[in-house]
Amino acid sequence: QVQLVESGGGLVQAGGSLRLSCAASGGTFNRYRMAWFRQVPGKDREFVSAIWPSGAITGYADSVKGRFTISRDNAKNTVYLQMNSLKSEDTAVYYCAGSPVLGGPYDHWGQGTQVTVSS
Repeated sequence: QVQLVESGGGLVQAGGSLRLSCAASGGTFNRYRMAWFRQVPGKDREFVSAIWPSGAITGYADSVKGRFTISRDNAKNTVYLQMNSLKSEDTAVYYCAGSPVLGGPYDHWGQGTQVTVSS
C-alpha cells in the first residue's frame, strides 16, 4: 500500500513558479497512475493533472494547461508538478493521489501542501 507525502508548497507572487514533489513509499510506484488535485475551502476538490505509470501520457485541467507540467521519476518514486505563471486563483491546498488501476479511482492520498499566490 503506497503512502504519499507532498512537499514544495509555499507563498509566491503572481507570475512566479513553484515545484511540488510527492514522494511515494510502501508500494510499487511504477505501476501507479498518479495525479495532482487541489482544493479551496468551501469548494470541491478539483483535478489538476495526471500522469500514467510510464510517464508517456499526461493530462491537464484546462485552467492549468500550458502553465503546469507533471512529471515523474520512477527510480526516485516521486511525482512532480512544475507550476509556472502562477495566478491568485491557483491558491489552494494541493494533494497528490495514486491509483494502482488504470481507469480506477484514486484511493491513495497525501496530506496536502498549501500553495498561496499573492497578487
